[in-house]
Amino acid sequence: MSPAASQLLGRSNVGGGGCNPAAAALLLSLCLGFPPSVATCPPHCLCASDIISCSGRNLSTLPLDLPSYATRLDLSHNALTVLCVDWISQPFDRLATLVLSRNSISRVDVNAFAVTPHLLHLDLSSNRLTVLNSSVFTGLKELKELLLFGNQIIQINPGALSDLPSLQRLYLSGNRLMDFPLGLYWEPGGPRNLTFLDLSYNRISRVPVQNLLSLAQKGGIYLQENPLVCDCALLALLEYWMWKQYRPLVDFRGEYPCRDDSGLGSECSQQVASSMPLEEQTYQVEPGKWLQVPCPGLAPPATASPEVFWVTPRTVVNSSTSDPNSNLTVFTNGTLEIRSALMEDSGMYGCVTARGYHHHPSEPLEVRVVVGNSSTTSTSGLAHRSSAEHFNTAFTTLASCVVSIILVLLYLYLTPCRCREGRSGGARGCGGRAILLCSDPREVESGQRRSNGKRVAFLEPQAEDSDIGVPKTPAVNSGHATTEGILKNGSRTVGQTLTDPAHMA
Repeated sequence: MSPAASQLLGRSNVGGGGCNPAAAALLLSLCLGFPPSVATCPPHCLCASDIISCSGRNLSTLPLDLPSYATRLDLSHNALTVLCVDWISQPFDRLATLVLSRNSISRVDVNAFAVTPHLLHLDLSSNRLTVLNSSVFTGLKELKELLLFGNQIIQINPGALSDLPSLQRLYLSGNRLMDFPLGLYWEPGGPRNLTFLDLSYNRISRVPVQNLLSLAQKGGIYLQENPLVCDCALLALLEYWMWKQYRPLVDFRGEYPCRDDSGLGSECSQQVASSMPLEEQTYQVEPGKWLQVPCPGLAPPATASPEVFWVTPRTVVNSSTSDPNSNLTVFTNGTLEIRSALMEDSGMYGCVTARGYHHHPSEPLEVRVVVGNSSTTSTSGLAHRSSAEHFNTAFTTLASCVVSIILVLLYLYLTPCRCREGRSGGARGCGGRAILLCSDPREVESGQRRSNGKRVAFLEPQAEDSDIGVPKTPAVNSGHATTEGILKNGSRTVGQTLTDPAHMA
């Protein structure tokens, strides 16, 4: 009997009961040397297209005949304890979601997930993991979501998440972590696009405030229901997050230790908060010069305020530590000094300190710093947009001029030359509003006519008599007509008198 057949025979009794017909048929085909051409659904599982669910079957080991074409495999609510290297008998190249929650898994060996290289979602929640060893998730370079909540994790060793460059969401809620796992952000090969970190319901007492001010700009960090030490730095962080409407804090505001009634605000912000209304400030400095920026909301003569953080476009600095390689320094009174300003220093600067009360989001707690002239410090995007606006304005002006010229030419050269004459000799059809003279009367008498001899005379409109029997007053006196307002043509001037009534119609 082949080894695969003997293994199948030894594992066909998982969950109780004798050999089932499906297992017997598979065993018979293997003994005869005819392996099945199409993978069948295991007897203790449910299969629907590319989804396989073996949940709640009290499995301690996996069936050998799991179809490898699955994209989702649910093994939750079983009795799995260890994930060895060969815990799955064959590679699952198409598997995208693996659910292992509600088992008794206490150990995961290195390369245990090498058979699932294209896994996107891994659920190991509600197990008995205590330590995440180094390289425990080797091979999961495409993993985007990792669920580890509800375990007993007390330590995350360096390099545990070093092979997860695509990880975006990490759930570590409900464990026993005592320190903030800051190393997972900096270790080589670790997550570079982590936008969601859930550390709620752990045992973390202190957090790196300066690092959190920088990391929170990249995504959500949930810290509710931890025994955090409510000092002035943490109070400053929570006030700033509340002002920024940071969703992890706004959604769970009542589950943080520093609340409005904690009484710590007055201790941290005594004689520090300014009663004057906050206004948006802009500071300008030339490149290479020095600039001092006071912290909004602090009284000008403040001598020694609690710890103050400044969130700058490039980094986060505070008043308790200083970097000799940086051109930014925070004084004890909260003032930020920028030495040898660079063009990259332009942007918004936020002052984070414990003020003792929550500011409305519309109040400006940030200031704008401009290095160089405002015209030269604009970004390339703004410059491109400005040039595009100038081009649009010039193009619109040119198009308007062209259209105006065309309308004038159409009006001058396509206007009818004569109006029809009625029986009474008056001009009909023109409404008494304009008389078009197609040529100079003297040129008509001499039999000559210029091509550009058109004249337009604008006269006052005359009210037409409603009585049909009463003859209408002619629009122009047959004796003389003054052509004031006639457009000049050649050497003729405004004010000439037309005396030829034959061409007045």
